[in-house]
Amino acid sequence: MSEEINKNNYSADSIQALEGMEHVRMRPSMYIGDVGVRGLHHLVYEVVDNSIDEAMGGYCDTIIVDINEDGSVSVEDNGRGIPVGIHKKEGVSALEVVMTKIGAGGKFDKDSYKVSGGLHGVGVSVVNALSNHLRATVHSSDGKIYEQEYERGKALYPVKQIGTTDKRGTIVTFYPDDTIFTQSIEFSYDTLSARMRELSFLNKGITITFTDKREVDKDGNFVSEIFHSDEGLKEYIRYLDANREPIIGHVISMDSDKGEIPVEVALIYNTSYTENIFSYVNNINTHEGGTHLQGFRTGLTRSLKKYADASGLLDKLKFEISGDDFREGLTAIISVKVAEPQFEGQTKTKLGNREVVSPVSQAVGDMIEAYLEENPNDAKIIVQKVILAAQARHAAKKAREMVQRKTVMGGGGLPGKLSDCSEQDPAKCEVFLVEGDSAGGTAKQGRDRMFQAILPLRGKILNVEKAMQHKVFENEEIRNIFTALGVTVGTEEDSKALNLSKLRYHKVVIMCDADVDGSHISTLILTFFFRFMKELIEGGHVYIAAPPLYLVKKGNKKEYAWSNDQRDLINQKMGGSASIQRYKGLGEMNAEQLWDTTMNPEFRTLRHVNIDSLSEADRVFSMLMGDEVPPRREFIEKNAAYANIDA
Repeated sequence: MSEEINKNNYSADSIQALEGMEHVRMRPSMYIGDVGVRGLHHLVYEVVDNSIDEAMGGYCDTIIVDINEDGSVSVEDNGRGIPVGIHKKEGVSALEVVMTKIGAGGKFDKDSYKVSGGLHGVGVSVVNALSNHLRATVHSSDGKIYEQEYERGKALYPVKQIGTTDKRGTIVTFYPDDTIFTQSIEFSYDTLSARMRELSFLNKGITITFTDKREVDKDGNFVSEIFHSDEGLKEYIRYLDANREPIIGHVISMDSDKGEIPVEVALIYNTSYTENIFSYVNNINTHEGGTHLQGFRTGLTRSLKKYADASGLLDKLKFEISGDDFREGLTAIISVKVAEPQFEGQTKTKLGNREVVSPVSQAVGDMIEAYLEENPNDAKIIVQKVILAAQARHAAKKAREMVQRKTVMGGGGLPGKLSDCSEQDPAKCEVFLVEGDSAGGTAKQGRDRMFQAILPLRGKILNVEKAMQHKVFENEEIRNIFTALGVTVGTEEDSKALNLSKLRYHKVVIMCDADVDGSHISTLILTFFFRFMKELIEGGHVYIAAPPLYLVKKGNKKEYAWSNDQRDLINQKMGGSASIQRYKGLGEMNAEQLWDTTMNPEFRTLRHVNIDSLSEADRVFSMLMGDEVPPRREFIEKNAAYANIDA
């Protein structure tokens, strides 16, 4: 009885202040990862996660997220409202404690929240510290509205009552500090939209309304989306696999609240040759996996192997089935809730709690066994898919060994077309993957031979989204990329593991023509990197060059333009009637022009390739490079004004 009273008594005394926050502004990257675009968006995630915690506790079902016209962000929920009473230890309102003390909040009080998300409990106080201005408004259970404002983390006045209300919940509006986020303080609608959609799938039943008040649609309304999921991960799987062909009739799923660790899983098999497993702990995307992923793989493999052995379908197979074979063509999501998660790994996104393995493995194993027993036709199809995967893996091993022997590590020499650089320190070296021999020749003449290498690629490389693994490793252009970079792929334990220890260039730059064909080739290369060299992207090594679209000349004056608007502005600045040359390809520039505009580190623009959301990246690549035409056409119409959608 007393425990029930404690859970519902969410008051000022529930708030625990663990430590001060003096050096958040001095060391922001320690708290949000970086002060670039990714760290900027983490601010929004932190505030939204507070509302999600209320939803997970059963106190909230509606969250409203707005990008305001002035570039600030507002997050509103209909939860209990942050307590505003005086905090006994701190002597000020609990709202002020939450907003100005690191680690202060109900999520550290087990009676207030059983589990919580957010960036490992850093909390809204860090958002406050890294904002020029923040306003917190609480619609309290006593029917009153309370408010407090802050500048760079410091309260401007004590918490005050500003009115009465019949609503409940909290509204936080913040404007990022441009002296901290010097790269940009402009929020991306697509990035935030992807996270809101993800959260709605991970927390079924809640409604998230996301609006961008900086933009209006053709009807004059703000751009807005409403995210709501009744089926949770089952719907998420259907969303992710919308562009793939399933080989079984249903999404296999389970939602177990038994024991101390709630486990939710959904999966389906498709005709692709890739494995896509996305794992979450308390709504945090665990990119590096961890013990919950280990439990999932163990349960899946054990149950499928048991069925396959009993079926007799493996009797004629001449080699062992591996864990990889059971996961080819698999799209799966696993979400667990852990009261005190311990995160490890380079980016602190790997779950380390050993006690998670067994309950996840057991839950997944029971789910698979029940499905196979109830769906014998699907069971046979899955086992046949596993056998084909094993045969393909055996063929891929031989093809991969051919690649390994030709790498620098094997002493087989570099690809003949590679023009290497003289610098030996990989951290100072960069390689340009250039479309075609003509542009490759120009790039070779224009480069700085000290640190820039050139690898020309012949036309469009293989679309790995539609190819079996051994076909990928047999492709000459792809083998040349592996060899030039000095990386190897595949071990006995993990046939897809990439070894970057001998990476020869820490900048890998995709340099293609600024037209539709060039964009297609760039996408083919990025698809290959995402599917077979994801670690290269995650390590921050992949870039896309940005050659100019136009040369604008008048008399002795000449300037380059990277967009139509920039072209028109330059033409206007030159008094109009300037000569405008449209570059259809890199080969149309001479070596000096290519160096000046695209390769010179002092003046060039490189687009750094990052992965904001693995699940969204997987969905987009499967849509762009898969077999389904309508969603690809829709995407191109929306995102590429110059694209030839009939091609």
